[in-house]
Amino acid sequence: MELTFYIGAFVTLFVVIDPIGLAPLFVAITQGMTGHERRAIALRASAVAIGLLTLFGLFGESVLGFAGISMAAFRIAGGMLLFLTALEMLFERRTKRREDQAEDDRPDPSVFPLATPLMAGPGAMATMILLTGEVRGDLAGMAGVLGVMLAVIGVVLLLFLAAGLLERALGRTGINVVTRLLGMLLAALSVQFVLDGLRDFGLAPL
Repeated sequence: MELTFYIGAFVTLFVVIDPIGLAPLFVAITQGMTGHERRAIALRASAVAIGLLTLFGLFGESVLGFAGISMAAFRIAGGMLLFLTALEMLFERRTKRREDQAEDDRPDPSVFPLATPLMAGPGAMATMILLTGEVRGDLAGMAGVLGVMLAVIGVVLLLFLAAGLLERALGRTGINVVTRLLGMLLAALSVQFVLDGLRDFGLAPL
């Protein structure tokens, strides 16, 4: 494949995954955690996202088809789950729950919502299916697409690891404001996931 294909693939995945937009989300979701805990969560979330996107890139829709799940249903389910996280961010339920729990019982957001649906969401999975479909049967091309995906997730990981600097720059009040704002954006994103799924079923207007 030509270099332009991989450049286009990188830009597409970068826009879909949106590493820059995920950085403040990571700060809000891991608010109050230590640097060590954040690093561990960032690494786990990145590893899970890589695994999921690789799985969907290699096996595509057959993964969902095997379980009898359509991509539309996957979008709707992801949107509903993400909406619950948005509500917690808006009403500080996440922070209050952390304060009431012991350190060892603190919920781990690395798999949900970070790895999926934020990093490896329906859009990113669908993008991997489309990109690998362009190079189906070409091992070098498949390796190139997977390499592009690793590069994008690598950017996400670097921004996650720098979350402490962003938190210190914003301060506690700034983090609270950003958390509320991002909670609203997450709620809107979750509704968009649901609408996209309903549109795929022909139940929502274009």
